[in-house]
Amino acid sequence: MKNLPRFTLMAMIGFAGVAAFLLVAIFAPWLAPHPVSAVVGGVWDPPSADALLGTDNIGRDLFSRLVWGARITFVIAALATAMAFLIGVSLGFYAAVRRGWTDQVLSRLNDLMMAIPTLIFALVVLAVLPKNMVVLVLVMATLEATRVFRVSRAIAADLVVLDYVEVARLRGESWSWIIFREILPNAFSPLLAELGLRFAFAILFLSTLSFLGLGVQPPVADWGSLVKENKDGLVFGVFAALIPGAAIAALVICVNLVVDWMLQKTTSLKGGRRNG
Repeated sequence: MKNLPRFTLMAMIGFAGVAAFLLVAIFAPWLAPHPVSAVVGGVWDPPSADALLGTDNIGRDLFSRLVWGARITFVIAALATAMAFLIGVSLGFYAAVRRGWTDQVLSRLNDLMMAIPTLIFALVVLAVLPKNMVVLVLVMATLEATRVFRVSRAIAADLVVLDYVEVARLRGESWSWIIFREILPNAFSPLLAELGLRFAFAILFLSTLSFLGLGVQPPVADWGSLVKENKDGLVFGVFAALIPGAAIAALVICVNLVVDWMLQKTTSLKGGRRNG
């Protein structure tokens, strides 16, 4: 246990921030004073008792929409990240273990997908397919899975040549046994850090798509769509668009602080093993 790094101040801030946003997302129905689409005042009214952060471009409570948007942002980003890891890690480990033509085919297909600009691919697909959350999650997961595949394959490729994996091969163990019993436990720490990083990118990507009008569709709101709806207010000195933008930045920064701590922990654990 002496090799485990203690929680730094930045790590505690990161964990506290992520926990706070997560609690807001979970308890959104109880924290939001108004329904997500309820009009409670005029256009871009200043903060008041009925609208703690003022109103948006059509008079809806900005605080309520920010709280509801936290739930939508978290759910879509989390589902897309989880699906991307399920696909990317499975195929990445499989390619590293099987080697040969299997590895070459999967790696070249992945390179082909990564050669296509991510945003352009998403915009084209979402412009053609129905705009709903299922399609949005699938598109985000597919694009994120290519990055996860490359990372997981690289990690597994370093592990698969080690002695204990070769011994498992010589014993005649199946590739699934090697993946789940030999490779995955030793790759868990770096993959956990990568999971946090992918989640942060998923939040930014979702916000970008919503800002461009191809993400979350009205009357449902996420933070990216809130920025889009209120951006015209900046011309008139109304800063309603900056509030959801600040929420996006704060959550991503907190996630990155947690990821940095995880990477330090992984490095410390590796150093402890080498010294042992």
